[in-house]
Amino acid sequence: MSKQVKTKIDVKIKNRNRATVFFRGILAFPVMIFVASFAPLAHMGWSFGGIIVVPVALAIIFRGVYPSYAFKFNHAIFELNTRLSAYMLFLTDDYPSIEANPKISIELPEIDGGKKLNRVLPIFKWILALPLYIVGTLYVVASILVTIVAWISIIVTGRYPRWVEDIVVGTIAFWNRVIGYCAILVTDKYPSFSL
Repeated sequence: MSKQVKTKIDVKIKNRNRATVFFRGILAFPVMIFVASFAPLAHMGWSFGGIIVVPVALAIIFRGVYPSYAFKFNHAIFELNTRLSAYMLFLTDDYPSIEANPKISIELPEIDGGKKLNRVLPIFKWILALPLYIVGTLYVVASILVTIVAWISIIVTGRYPRWVEDIVVGTIAFWNRVIGYCAILVTDKYPSFSL
């Protein structure tokens, strides 16, 4: 099994729903509210987009264990955020379900209760990830620009360009690896910079 977070998104290229493209932000608003409701303590640093961060880091540092309930919760919220991103970036016309969807999934590395994780590294992962944040920001800007091209293409032709898919799915996968490394803390392997 890989020591990196793996992201799987099935993108429908042809016969896209042209009508919902205009209203994606409005249609996705209820799911955005649902996701945001999991992060009421985000301003205090206890969570990151609904993901449990600080308690997990403390459990790994002081006990050497990744709590199984936090692992399951983080995995579910992580997948929900990915489904929402895929919908908002026009990768899919399927409304982001609050339940698991086999078309959009995330595979996390096995952690065996955290016994394989370094107990000191969670303290430094945020700093070590600074170069990843910079590269990731450039990827996000590129993804937004090509998503505008995809938006126009879907409206005019009903097709999602395959080359845009590679960039946008790659950007989501990149950020999922970064979040898996420094926020969810499921791996100690430094994420690759590639899409």
